[in-house]
Amino acid sequence: MRTSIRLIGLAALAAATVSCGDVVRQGSSPVFLVIDQLQGIRGAVQLGTPSSTLISDVITNVTSPAPCAPDSPCPTIFGDSGQAILRAPLKDTGTTPPLSPTTNNEVTISRVHVEYIRADGRNTPGVDVPFAFDNAVTGTVTAGGTLTMGFELVRNVAKQESPLVQLKQGSNIILAIARVTFYGTDRVGNAIQATGQLSVEFGNFGDF
Repeated sequence: MRTSIRLIGLAALAAATVSCGDVVRQGSSPVFLVIDQLQGIRGAVQLGTPSSTLISDVITNVTSPAPCAPDSPCPTIFGDSGQAILRAPLKDTGTTPPLSPTTNNEVTISRVHVEYIRADGRNTPGVDVPFAFDNAVTGTVTAGGTLTMGFELVRNVAKQESPLVQLKQGSNIILAIARVTFYGTDRVGNAIQATGQLSVEFGNFGDF
């Protein structure tokens, strides 16, 4: 019995050690990952202007090119894009003179996770809000610099699934918050991440 208890205790200690190691690893980077700006770009608008509130149109009537025309428009689905400005300042800025970041402090972003929530607490994916998803991306925040990164914010397929597909008929609007998390590593392999949010309005809006 003592042997069994001892083995269970060692296993629990090993599991706790691994868990703590992961936490330490993620927090051991000498830099922060900071989101200076997070905006959305309406997919139905060519060269759309980034905005802190994304107007996400679930269906757009396209009038060109042929066979699409003003008297016979083509109902079309567009995904929406996001744009973020990231930087990676040092955690310890030093005293006099202040410390300067080096190439070891550069951060390469490799993944973006997007999930949606609602202020009223109705957050069931596929019922109240679109499903969360991950994007593979690549971009590097240079030492002392910034990175402007584009990514997919609302997938095309999300507008063909519940609850967005129901918005194509009628005037209902879903007000949601997109929670976006960027994951990356610094040059020496420390994991680092940052999360930002922006408002999204889903609906069947007027076409241009």
